[in-house]
Amino acid sequence: MTTIELTDNWPRKIKKEKKYASSIRFWHLINIIIIASSLLTVLINSVLFSHAQRSFVKDKLMNAGATVSDQQVRAVIHGLEDQVWTFHTYFGYSLAALFLFRFIAEFFLPSGQRLIPKLQKAYQAYFIIKKERETAKHELVVKSLYFAFYFLLFIMVATGLLLAFEDYTGIPENINHTIKEFHGFCMYLILGFIALHLVGVFLAERKDGKGIVSDMINGGEQN
Repeated sequence: MTTIELTDNWPRKIKKEKKYASSIRFWHLINIIIIASSLLTVLINSVLFSHAQRSFVKDKLMNAGATVSDQQVRAVIHGLEDQVWTFHTYFGYSLAALFLFRFIAEFFLPSGQRLIPKLQKAYQAYFIIKKERETAKHELVVKSLYFAFYFLLFIMVATGLLLAFEDYTGIPENINHTIKEFHGFCMYLILGFIALHLVGVFLAERKDGKGIVSDMINGGEQN
């Protein structure tokens, strides 16, 4: 009876490389939570503690038998608003830490998953190779939007930190006011990117990018 022996040349199943590294998937998930929480604090302050709510609070207190002045109501509203902004600041610190994490993680990713090489590859495919122009154009636009998002995120983090430490930076008050307005403007740009990103993912799921959401959750596999 012949015995079959396994040798080193026996075929083995090769583990495929993940399409999305675990560090990027972790960053993506936590980043969503932090940005959403930060935006929620802005929404709470703009809706619940707006100027229009002062009359509401004063009327409620007076109906309950309290005697309050407009100055006292403003002080209460301002105190509650400051508490919410404290949470906003903590979320900002978390966002700054996540941005640093993403920056460092970029150097440890496989070359095919790094943003700059992917952007360069898309640029070459569209402007130099000039083959499959529609696909190359789509990749270039998508990667450019990602790069713009990271740049906006950097501005949000930088301006947020300047505002958080305004008592120590020595920056004049009028410049701090400009920084605050620019910080808020960038928030709207990020909201626009998030909306555009969600629409893009939805369309990709319906076309040739099916499974992109599940790939971001479980990592997917390289083709």
